[in-house]
Amino acid sequence: MKILVTVKRVLDFNVKVHVNADGRGVDLANVKMSMNPFDEIAVEEAVRLKEAGIATEVVAVSCGIAKCQETLRTALAIGADRAILVETDVELQPLAVAKLVKALVEKEQPQLVFCGKQAIDDDANQTGQMLAALMGWAQATFASKVVVADNTATVTREIDGGLETLELKLPVVVTTDLRLNEPRYATLPNIMKAKKKTLDTLTPESLGVDVTPRLETLAVTEPAKRVAGIRVADVRQLIDKLKNESKVI
Repeated sequence: MKILVTVKRVLDFNVKVHVNADGRGVDLANVKMSMNPFDEIAVEEAVRLKEAGIATEVVAVSCGIAKCQETLRTALAIGADRAILVETDVELQPLAVAKLVKALVEKEQPQLVFCGKQAIDDDANQTGQMLAALMGWAQATFASKVVVADNTATVTREIDGGLETLELKLPVVVTTDLRLNEPRYATLPNIMKAKKKTLDTLTPESLGVDVTPRLETLAVTEPAKRVAGIRVADVRQLIDKLKNESKVI
């Protein structure tokens, strides 16, 4: 069984985000970029299935600028067998990414696609669902446990009311949640080996996909600064402040 796993290059989660001077996006100049944390979990799960003898090949895929090769090399160091970059300087939106991945799925013919449930930069939480819809495949989102056997994927997913377990016939799209696993660190020997693994570069045009943005960002603003909390002496003072200052009661 072949597994295809998508990875995205995003601003590192430890970096303080600043809005650009033009107010149309965030400043990415001279800041650390990393693999999206949910995608790290997706890669780890795919590699574990290969180590268990369930999968025969893991293919990592990324869409974006040339520097996304660094993110793909990280996926290769974790344990993916080869990688594909769909290189473009166009700002990619979820539907465009889903169409690009669909073209790669038709080319590679995997039986299972792992995506992170969302990217920490735009928090769209759309690509996996859109891909499943475009492919006409079953889907399981927010996965916290995945068991694959006998051409079936049994997925436990996290929902508002607790946990839900789905049994799905392959092929299937699974989006990964935080509690699915803990990604391993890429060791130095594996990082060196990753440099020798195959990384192919394609373009949207070669896949026959139009990635022209359909949405325009009009403005990006930082959240309002929170006011420091205060202590009240008793319930009477609390009620007074809620009523007369906060105006919530």
